[in-house]
Amino acid sequence: MFRTELTIAPQERLLPRTARVLTVGSCFADSIGERLRLNKVNALVNPFGTVFQPLALAQLLRAAVGEEQDWQQHVVEARGRWQSYDFHSTIGAESPVELLQTIQDTVRRVGEFVRTADTVVLTLGTAWAYRLRETGELVSNLHKLPASLFDKELLTADEIVNGLAEVHALLRRANPDIRIILTVSPVRHIKDTLPLNAVSKSVLRVACHYLSELLPNVSYFPAYELLTDDLRDYRYYAADMLHPSEVAEDYIWERFARAYFDADFGRFRKEWAAVRQSLGHRPLHIGAPEHRTFLDQTLERLERLTS
Repeated sequence: MFRTELTIAPQERLLPRTARVLTVGSCFADSIGERLRLNKVNALVNPFGTVFQPLALAQLLRAAVGEEQDWQQHVVEARGRWQSYDFHSTIGAESPVELLQTIQDTVRRVGEFVRTADTVVLTLGTAWAYRLRETGELVSNLHKLPASLFDKELLTADEIVNGLAEVHALLRRANPDIRIILTVSPVRHIKDTLPLNAVSKSVLRVACHYLSELLPNVSYFPAYELLTDDLRDYRYYAADMLHPSEVAEDYIWERFARAYFDADFGRFRKEWAAVRQSLGHRPLHIGAPEHRTFLDQTLERLERLTS
């Protein structure tokens, strides 16, 4: 045995395949979210764009459940487009008015989804944060503007716990049955240097520990530990040596699905994977009787899955 396999106990209340799931946070939220979508789960995937820093994520979620925000004060022109310090660069526009409308529409859409969602997956990327010197406020994205405009600081575990505990209370007020799954992204942030990346991940992990221990309907999924302690090998990193490889992401997804979804979803995933493989089949002769039979069998399996 040349690896230490991590044991993850299934949750007491497992999700059905009809669950509604919001994933937000770092780029690892996209990884989990896209696999949810691929397996026909009703998932809203990273609608704010990539958000690495927990307090920036907390601000966006507070806005989604009704807290007033002055988005206009953080609108800035960067690289020929209008952007917001509070959002990822994918949320941009040709004019400030158009950008503010896009922001309001995005926040409203997330708020509507959250009110009927079963679960929110929060993926935390880094505890390093940037503060706009002009206002002293924390921002989410620098949009490649001069570093002289910002001060860099390390958030404390207490700040993260307090910020996300407030979000937890607001989410449960809007949707009393909602569950929160916390993860720490396994993606390494070497721009902070490897030693300081380790400090950052440690702060995030401590915050997640206390949040999952102290708050109801909050759990921690060990995506970070699955890559760094279970797989624990550069074979499971992508070519940049920072992100998990597709094999690693598939392994982490498999462990996530088994921990949080019920047996019916497991059976559905297996059958749906076989159907997807069949749909990708390219016959040598389209008119062959065998191919006609194959198509009929595939259609029958699809109808059975959707019934």
